[in-house]
Amino acid sequence: MDLLNNPPTTTLGLSETFARLKSQRKVALIPYITAGDPDLSTTAKALKVLDSCGSDIIELGVPYSDPLADGPAIQAAARRSLLKGTNFNSIITMLKEVIPQLSCPIALFTYYNPILRRGIENYMTIIKDAGVHGTLNIFELSLLVFQGSVYYLTWCFFEGLLVPDVPLEETETLRKEAQKHQIELVLLTTPTTPKERMNAIVEASQGFIYLVSSVGVTGTRESVNEHVQSLLQQIKEATSKPVAVGFGISKPEHVKQVAEWGADGVIVGSAMVKILGEAESPEQGLKELEVFTKSLKSALVS
Repeated sequence: MDLLNNPPTTTLGLSETFARLKSQRKVALIPYITAGDPDLSTTAKALKVLDSCGSDIIELGVPYSDPLADGPAIQAAARRSLLKGTNFNSIITMLKEVIPQLSCPIALFTYYNPILRRGIENYMTIIKDAGVHGTLNIFELSLLVFQGSVYYLTWCFFEGLLVPDVPLEETETLRKEAQKHQIELVLLTTPTTPKERMNAIVEASQGFIYLVSSVGVTGTRESVNEHVQSLLQQIKEATSKPVAVGFGISKPEHVKQVAEWGADGVIVGSAMVKILGEAESPEQGLKELEVFTKSLKSALVS
């Protein structure tokens, strides 16, 4: 597909999406689902459901055999997807068909090893041609989570990618290739990230800053740590870039609370993945996904 001569849609990119929402005094709803769980056909339908329910950006996880940053729900989804035979090429084929039908950008969440296997430049070219806007990558998770380092996030929308396992110091090559392909790279900061390092992340991040709400892996939690509010304020004092909060956001009340604290975007993952993975049938999962997404959207506009 030649995106320059035949653009698939008029979908806005990451920065433009946040700028539009800011002008409307709205907060971005960013759901996450795992590609291929329960199957790629359902994933394609789920993307359309999420889009029609008002999602502003959709994060799509590429299943990986060693998903260190993910909790039980997303790990299980990745295993199921891989057992079904889902792979990078089949995901890209699906995205090329679905993305032109969406009004919101798609973000790919992938670990760094699959990128290295294909070559960074080749990988960026492939996702760019598929209509993705960014990437997230995770590297040295124990350091990132437990010693206050960062996850690296590159977002895959129409022109990007999200890669959570690359620390700030290791991103130079990725960032150069991403910039060459006009892909926005988003960096992630945690509650234990030292202030000086957080400031460096904020400065380097493009599109937005991904604020992890709690220490540890992804997963649903009963409440959102109130420390997130002070972290949001701290980041916003250092930058005018938008900040999205993720990890542990699983209920409408969580979404509402984080928005009231000043977040520009709210990321909901494990709860979405559970709905699709644990439903009695794909059709039932899609129905439940629609109801849940609408409840989250309502919490942001009420």
